[in-house]
Amino acid sequence: MADKKVNIELTNDEAIVLFEFLYRFNKNDDLSRFEDLSEQRVLWNIESVLEKKLSEPFREDYQEILKKARENVLNEK
Repeated sequence: MADKKVNIELTNDEAIVLFEFLYRFNKNDDLSRFEDLSEQRVLWNIESVLEKKLSEPFREDYQEILKKARENVLNEK
């Protein structure tokens, strides 16, 4: 069962917004937010996957890219 995978598709804008959320969320060491440490591990894993896929968080203009991505996600139909 451990080999079974679930794929989730995100737009690039969604991936950027999610990465930023996970980055901020995972920086906080408040373990009381989790019912089980496996939940924290899953969020770390997702952040790691996004970090490997996205180049935007490492660009100088990341804050502007993030702002535009957030706007695009909010305005999606």
